[in-house]
Amino acid sequence: MIIYGKQPVYYLIEKHPGKVKTLFVSKELDKKEYSRLMRMDFELKRIPENAAQSMSKTGNHQGFLAEVDELDLYELKELNDAKFVLVLAGITDVGNMGAIIRSAYALGVDAVIISGIKQFSAENIIRSSAGAAYDMPLVHVHNLYDVMNELKLDGFTLYGASMDGKDIRDVKCDGKRALIMGSESEGIPARALKKLDMAVSIKMENEFDSLNVSVASAILMDRMR
Repeated sequence: MIIYGKQPVYYLIEKHPGKVKTLFVSKELDKKEYSRLMRMDFELKRIPENAAQSMSKTGNHQGFLAEVDELDLYELKELNDAKFVLVLAGITDVGNMGAIIRSAYALGVDAVIISGIKQFSAENIIRSSAGAAYDMPLVHVHNLYDVMNELKLDGFTLYGASMDGKDIRDVKCDGKRALIMGSESEGIPARALKKLDMAVSIKMENEFDSLNVSVASAILMDRMR
């Protein structure tokens, strides 16, 4: 698997060097930095710019690409010790997913469950999360209702983001809790809203339609931790 971009590549070099198989560099490096990278266990290869563009499919590689281990996904049954999980229900924008995973890791969420989509690009999620996807337990279950039923059976209280929900500032979140964030365009499906223990919202001080889902997720996670 190839990832690119200086931030996600260096995140793995510093935190998970064992997951890096080969580092490809298409720009000049400081001699001290080059020597440091050469001493690490992965292979370091200099490549021309056209090769870097081809490997990144013309993406913004910033001169750094890496062949890395595949992203290991978790199973729902492995979340028995989790106290706070985030469920992404039908979110498809990779940039949003990566930003949400990065915020979830920073804010101490125990796991992120990706549902409502049949498959996702691990490479793009790693890049857009700046590498945090390797530290955040990720679960992929296509059917949202299976996820909700399993979490309920495991004792989780289900909260979901909705414009008509209760102001999150007035909600006391104790015990095992799951926050469900709906898709960028439709939000949480009506059937799923009926299965929630509580719908929550972010009350605006000024009249506005809605917040970007990654921004809203970060605010709600911070309020609920």
